[in-house]
Amino acid sequence: MYRRPLQSAIKHGINVTTSRAALGKISEQEALARALLACQLARASSACTTQCRTLHFTPQLYNVKETPQHSEEEVGAFTKLIEAMGFTGPLKYNKWKIKIAALRMYTCCVERINYDDFFERCTLPDTLNSWFLIAQLHVWMCLVRMRQEGREGKYMCRYIVHSMWEDVEQRSKIMGIDATHRKESLKAMTETFYAAIFGYDEGILSDDRVLAAALWRNLFNRQCEDPRQLELMVEYVRKQMQFIDTLDAEDLLLTGEVKWRPLVEENAQSILKVATPTYNDAGL
Repeated sequence: MYRRPLQSAIKHGINVTTSRAALGKISEQEALARALLACQLARASSACTTQCRTLHFTPQLYNVKETPQHSEEEVGAFTKLIEAMGFTGPLKYNKWKIKIAALRMYTCCVERINYDDFFERCTLPDTLNSWFLIAQLHVWMCLVRMRQEGREGKYMCRYIVHSMWEDVEQRSKIMGIDATHRKESLKAMTETFYAAIFGYDEGILSDDRVLAAALWRNLFNRQCEDPRQLELMVEYVRKQMQFIDTLDAEDLLLTGEVKWRPLVEENAQSILKVATPTYNDAGL
């Protein structure tokens, strides 16, 4: 479709430059250089036209906090080579400290969440699968936050997920699930986890309807009939993402300490305000 304009532009550039060269105004090398330049400009214009035809515009969103993007860390060729082979290159912080911080961050996703509140308000059964669906939602929020911290954050994400699967397997053993059913359950949970990550990523970058659809599919397992429950969870995810964005990156990489907002609170907008000390008239 775009070949004919491209060929005509090339021929026109070659004819013009060749005629000028024949008149002696420019040299043969200059004629060839100008012909190549005309070819490149024609290709650029056709590529721009193609890109504009496939570009989709979306309305600007105001309910997601815009955070500054970290510039990619420049690494050497050797580091790129060993990381392509599956190894980890030198990091800014000690690897063992990052692993311990990753385990502590996952522990915060398990120990600092009121699961009974989620079971009650979202009408979820008190089962291992429901626990996993709530845990993976908070693990995903941690992964989103740590992926912003360059190579160290990605290294930490790997061990957060590793800690999660080890915990799920241990809980399955404690509950008395036999090896065959445990293997099948872990396989199903793995598929659910990566499908949920994709859906949540799309939802957090889109409007509330897309996020609500992702929560309906993954958290509620397509069994939510009360729109107020979806509204509650959309608000919860939005405020948690805003809150976790305010946490210091170095503290997260070295300590892994994450505090979570309650599922229901009177003034959710207070998370955007930094707490400042108050003083009385005497300055105390």
